Amino acid sequence: MEKILSDKKAIFLFVFPAFLVFLVIVLLPIFFSFYYSLLKWDGFSKGVFIGLQNYKNLFINNTDGFIISVKNSFILAILSVFIQLPISLLLALILSRGIKGEKFYRTVYFIPVILSTVVIGQLWMKIYNPNYGLLNFILTKIGLQSLTNQWLGNTKTALMAVFVPILWQYIGYHMLLMYASAKSIPTDIYEAAKIDGATESQIAFRITIPLMKPILKVCVIFAVIGSFKAFDLIYVLTNGGPLHASEVPSTLMYTTIFTKYQYGYGSAMAIFIILESLIGTLIIQKLFGKDVAY
Repeated sequence: MEKILSDKKAIFLFVFPAFLVFLVIVLLPIFFSFYYSLLKWDGFSKGVFIGLQNYKNLFINNTDGFIISVKNSFILAILSVFIQLPISLLLALILSRGIKGEKFYRTVYFIPVILSTVVIGQLWMKIYNPNYGLLNFILTKIGLQSLTNQWLGNTKTALMAVFVPILWQYIGYHMLLMYASAKSIPTDIYEAAKIDGATESQIAFRITIPLMKPILKVCVIFAVIGSFKAFDLIYVLTNGGPLHASEVPSTLMYTTIFTKYQYGYGSAMAIFIILESLIGTLIIQKLFGKDVAY
């Protein structure tokens, strides 16, 4: 085995197929998107080279709500990091301590992750329905009828109404990653801590969470990047409306390319999402520093 790993030809033979797939599926589409972003092109006729004019239109001559969509994606990223991940961490810590019904709860919390996004979207559309929706029904029954609303049709509530299902859907995903990390920590460490008189909260904050730093970094990256490129559930629920209230760059890019037929302008949005995600990943890795080994 060591002889194979030291053979550069063998390494190339094993790595090249994966690199070829990565090149065709990832790098080439990014390259073509960047090229298209330099054109004024409707997807059918011959494109006209306009340089960085599309990028200028995004940030300087913004007339289509792009800045609003970027702000919304950052709000979703903040909510994901400071609401979704803490809930996932709490559930992971509780389940990893070996509570009764651990396997059952682990499966139940993960169910939303494996459900179709369209199914989830339809489910929450029924919950938010202003006429027969569960949310307005409960508010009415408990005497809070004044709080009932057209949740997806009101510019003041559409943003949070769309983000709640997104946060709910992926809590189980992050919980499972954190749960696996917590369960992989050697039990000897916990036994030594208990002998020294450490409480459960001290064990969690001074042993478990610090040793989970590598997977916590991964979860933060997934949450932030997922927020930047969120599309499907928002598209199903509101398609970015009303009046761009729940718009994010991905939904705006889709509308720009496939409804307005502005392929060059939409490609500029795609490149922005890629750069935004890349820069976000680098910043998070920098903030977390080196991983802790155990």
